[in-house]
Amino acid sequence: MMTMRIFKINQLIALVIALCSFTLVSGQQNADSLISYLEIAVRNNPTVLQRYNEYQAALQKVPQVGALPDPQLELGVFLSPMELISGNQVADIKLMQMFPWFGVLKNAKDEMSLMAKGKFEQFRDAKLQVYYDVQRTGYDLQKNRQQIRQTEKNLAILKTIERLSVVKFKTGGNSPSPGSGRVAVAAQSSGSTSSGMSGGMGGNSGSVVAQQAAPMPTSNSMGATSGGSGLSDIYRIQIEMGELENSKALLISQQNTLVARFNSYLNRPAQAAVSLPDSITPDSIGMNMLAVSDSMFVRNPMLGMLRYEQQSLAARTKMVKQMGLPMVGVGLNYTVINKSEMSTSAMNGKDMVMPMLTVTLPIYRRKYKAMETETKFQKIASEQNYQATANGLQTEYFEALQLYQDGQRRMKLYDNQARLAQKSLDIMIKTFSSSGSGLTDLLRVRQQLLDYQFKQVEAVTDYNTAIVWIKRLVTTPNP
Repeated sequence: MMTMRIFKINQLIALVIALCSFTLVSGQQNADSLISYLEIAVRNNPTVLQRYNEYQAALQKVPQVGALPDPQLELGVFLSPMELISGNQVADIKLMQMFPWFGVLKNAKDEMSLMAKGKFEQFRDAKLQVYYDVQRTGYDLQKNRQQIRQTEKNLAILKTIERLSVVKFKTGGNSPSPGSGRVAVAAQSSGSTSSGMSGGMGGNSGSVVAQQAAPMPTSNSMGATSGGSGLSDIYRIQIEMGELENSKALLISQQNTLVARFNSYLNRPAQAAVSLPDSITPDSIGMNMLAVSDSMFVRNPMLGMLRYEQQSLAARTKMVKQMGLPMVGVGLNYTVINKSEMSTSAMNGKDMVMPMLTVTLPIYRRKYKAMETETKFQKIASEQNYQATANGLQTEYFEALQLYQDGQRRMKLYDNQARLAQKSLDIMIKTFSSSGSGLTDLLRVRQQLLDYQFKQVEAVTDYNTAIVWIKRLVTTPNP
């Protein structure tokens, strides 16, 4: 009883420690937001609750296997009293209690206790997995929101370039021609429409320009060439804007999926609002990477569960050997005797009490040998499972480490590339606004800037995901 109480206290302490596991450092606002969601997840996640209830159910098996077999009570009543020398026997009552061989109950309790500890390790592993899933999905959601903002900024840049192109189109064909007035009106309409819209409706202004500019005569070759070039520039810009609008719509659709996935871990409605920062910042590993691999084999809950399984099988091996030994039964036989008028014995009418001793004879040894062999194979299988799990964890560690180092390298690279692309874009916009040339290079650099911004956010996301992945493997507690 004292052992069970100490065991429950130890498990309660381990539960408190596990609730504090998984570090979320770096931006304080980011950490506070995710921690609050982690607390909701650990209280509401169905998988975590399932593992906890399985652990509680396993604890209830300990007193079951540690109890003695139920005593047997036999009652026999004679319909016609049996005539004896000392009276008439009317009833016979037997009470018997069987006792397993010494150590069977103890080893059975040890086996169930160790199996319950293994269930607790599964409960810890489920919590850590939910922690990891919530953080990983939260980072993906932040990445998605930041990419939407970057796409909107690039749309604003394209609108600025479009306005500059409209001005170039208006001033480019200044030679007198019968259609020049209509072209100017069309260009003015295109400029006002583009500046007043929010994004992907720029194609309407292009169609207005096309309809108005179509009747232009070809008598003035310079005006026609300039007007055609201006229209081509506007069309190309509107094509870029249409693609960006499509990319933005795709990101918004992905955001809905990510929100639904995030809420599923918290067991909330799919459309429940998720309050997280719109930008993602790099986290900190907060540990010595050289010591991670060794710590992983000591603290990982799945390996802990398999260690408890091996210990429980060792206790089962002892129990099976002792089950092959005799069971001893102690009982009492009480015989009810009435007086007989024909008997002159001094024992006439006195009830009889007879102590009894019963011993089982386990002579059919095949089943006991089969039980021992079964336990032996289970132990070997558990050892092989432990080794396979350890190998898999080590492989996961190196994959997470590679992702961590790759993300760290890409963050520096794309941050620098994005800064250079932004400076180049600023210079090219000024050049385009003054001379009206270089649109192709301008659009190319604008696309490069967006690509570098996306890749930089993806690098930060991979970097943070690798950190929580490593901490998932080693179950590092909060400092």
